[in-house]
Amino acid sequence: MLPLEEPAFARAAGAVRDGFLDAANAAGKGSLCMVIPHARDGVVAAFQIARAKGVRVAVGPLVRDDLRTLALANADLPWTLALNQLDESTPLPPAIYAFPLTVESDGRTLARRALANGLRSIDIVEGDSPLMKRLAASFASEWTKRGGAAPAVLRFDPAPEALTALRRTLSRDPPDAVVLAVTGDHAALVKPFIGNIVAYASGLVFERPSPAVARDLDGVRVVEIPWLLTPDAPVFANVQRRDFDSDALARLYALGRDAFRIADSFTDAPPERFDLDGATGHVSLGPGREFQREGRIGVYRDGVLAPLDSTP
Repeated sequence: MLPLEEPAFARAAGAVRDGFLDAANAAGKGSLCMVIPHARDGVVAAFQIARAKGVRVAVGPLVRDDLRTLALANADLPWTLALNQLDESTPLPPAIYAFPLTVESDGRTLARRALANGLRSIDIVEGDSPLMKRLAASFASEWTKRGGAAPAVLRFDPAPEALTALRRTLSRDPPDAVVLAVTGDHAALVKPFIGNIVAYASGLVFERPSPAVARDLDGVRVVEIPWLLTPDAPVFANVQRRDFDSDALARLYALGRDAFRIADSFTDAPPERFDLDGATGHVSLGPGREFQREGRIGVYRDGVLAPLDSTP
């Protein structure tokens, strides 16, 4: 169930659909799948169609507002794998599991990796958009939950005098690392002002940088999906790939591929355990009926994003 008839989301939904069907066809199960498109305000009707057709496992909604609508509808649902998540304090209806490709999972991954690397003090440079605030909040929540001291949050401002003030603030009491909750272009802008402090970021808020911007990102550590970070990995050998004009669409294609693998594990009932080294990262079944994703850490070297654990 995807918003293929909603112009604002049609391209994103198409990438998810293609990834799902490519994975299904590769597994010899394409004939068992159907695509039910919907438009704005059509998500509940789409699920009613799925129920009438005897769908065993529904995949969707893709859009957070559609998931809220479905959750409030109190509808009779098949087992459902939602491709987004509700607000943290809102429980999912009993039939719904979640597999979100969101910055929250990247924030949690960055916090765990930073603590595992022995870092003890981190500041966050936060942009003004809701997406950047979600990334910053998820990092801070996981970091403090695991024993880290509450990070200082420094507002991003592209004005030269503000960046100079940021450099002064960081130099007075340098943290072990900085989380850049900003876009790729803005991360490249901030990078010269943080000196030699280790910088972390989420690939989900980066688009394909120009060569000049990518060089300015050298040294920045980015959590990214394996589909983009390690496309030549053995796990992807002989796997069909498609070309997209943006990394955002490529990530959604990878989401569709992994969504099929998860949905295929729903036999007579949802799995009690699940582990997959997939296109979006390592996927496991966590609490709250959420399939949690952990990406891999890459680092920009000479303008190219490469796995952090690879030889320079």
